[in-house]
Amino acid sequence: MTENDPQPQIAGVDENDSAHDNAAATADAIAADADEAASDEVVEPEETQQQNDSGAPFMIDTAESLQSNDDAAEDKNEAATDNTNATKAEEGEQQKQKVIKKVVPPLPLDWTKMAECNEEDIAPADAIRYPWDVMEFPLPPDQSETHLTIVGTAGQKITRMGSNLDEYVSDNLTHLVLRSHLIRTMEGVSKLKHLELLELYDNMIDEINDLCPGELVDKGEEEEEDDGLPAKNLRVLDISYNVIRDMNPISQCLNLQELYIAQNKIKSIRGIGQLTQLRKVDLGANRIRVMEEEELSGLINLEELWLGKNKIEHIGGISKLTKLRRLDVQSNRLTSIENLEGQVDTLEELYLAHNGIDVEGAKCPTGLALPFKQLNTIDMSRNRLTDTSPFAHLTSLNELWISGNDIKTFDDVEYIRSLVELDGVYLEYNPVASDFEYRKKLVEIVPNLTQIDATMVGGIGQHGYLTGGGSGDNLLERMRQMQDQVIQKAAAETEASGSKEEE
Repeated sequence: MTENDPQPQIAGVDENDSAHDNAAATADAIAADADEAASDEVVEPEETQQQNDSGAPFMIDTAESLQSNDDAAEDKNEAATDNTNATKAEEGEQQKQKVIKKVVPPLPLDWTKMAECNEEDIAPADAIRYPWDVMEFPLPPDQSETHLTIVGTAGQKITRMGSNLDEYVSDNLTHLVLRSHLIRTMEGVSKLKHLELLELYDNMIDEINDLCPGELVDKGEEEEEDDGLPAKNLRVLDISYNVIRDMNPISQCLNLQELYIAQNKIKSIRGIGQLTQLRKVDLGANRIRVMEEEELSGLINLEELWLGKNKIEHIGGISKLTKLRRLDVQSNRLTSIENLEGQVDTLEELYLAHNGIDVEGAKCPTGLALPFKQLNTIDMSRNRLTDTSPFAHLTSLNELWISGNDIKTFDDVEYIRSLVELDGVYLEYNPVASDFEYRKKLVEIVPNLTQIDATMVGGIGQHGYLTGGGSGDNLLERMRQMQDQVIQKAAAETEASGSKEEE
């Protein structure tokens, strides 16, 4: 083929030379932009390269390649824009945080100190309030005043007794009562030389002190007349409902006659062994486990001993208490009644409810089997009794409380038929009490009964109905009396209403 011969033409090339050049230029520009916008290089698809190398028509292939490049460039541009926006957003957020940090002032040096608050914001127990803050005291004190009583009310609770209490009260003060306050410490008492009654019931006291000035104790032969006061003068001390753990300081009160120290945290009886004048001791609702003979045996004049709601397992230590009239050991851990020989002639009331005593435990030779002469009240509710045989010989009984046991039949009740002095019995919450003729049969067993459970025999019951047994004539007479009472009441109401209308 010579130079003058016409050149062979590839179909479509002549007509599209300009379009091909423009497309190539556009592809180069797009590729250059894509290289600037992203670090990754756009690689032409392998299929397009093979077709171009083979010499096949590439106009269509080049267009597809251009379209692919366009899409890739757009994706790169969008990714670059997103990255740029994210970077700007992060920079803006960091600038804001820097600005905020600059706005926050530094913490003051005393930032750990509590802020000042008003008296209303202070907890009642933390406020400082003396007796003269809740009550007016004339100054100088009225020397004729011998009694001071302040009962705490809402917003008016004393938290400090005051070591200078004697400056506000009479020198002749004999009775001091600060009940239901928030007092934590006993103070100011040692200067009240004539004090005979001290009541600090329902406070927050955790220690007994200031009953006797420390410098005046144990002076031996040099002891003066006023030494040891007011402890030596105290006759009644009531510190129940506090948080006291040690009762030893009470040993200073040699002439004490009544001691109330219930509802505290006492674990053992201490400090009262030498208080021979004691007549009444209440140690209920504590944590006592043993009735200490060493402490109790010296209380030769004791008449009442209250030890309910403790953890006592055995009655003991009272053999020498020959004047004891009332003994309360209810709500403990007893399984038997024993060691009551010293009280055969004097014991009048025995309270043993809420224990685990059964019939055998009640019949111990040193317990209820003894021939008590004055015993008139027994409370053995909520125990494990199955019959009334332990009480058959106690002919002096007036009140017998045995509710909440396991007495099932009236044959189990027959043992108390011999108790001619018995006029009140509590048998409710026993299986026998569910009998339809429960009340009637009880009256047949004990004709002298005037009260069964909480209802009077032959009187008005809890719901206003006649109760009890007895003969038909007696019942008829009671009904007539009831009728007369109703007529009289109606007449009185009619007369009263008429008087109002006239006015």
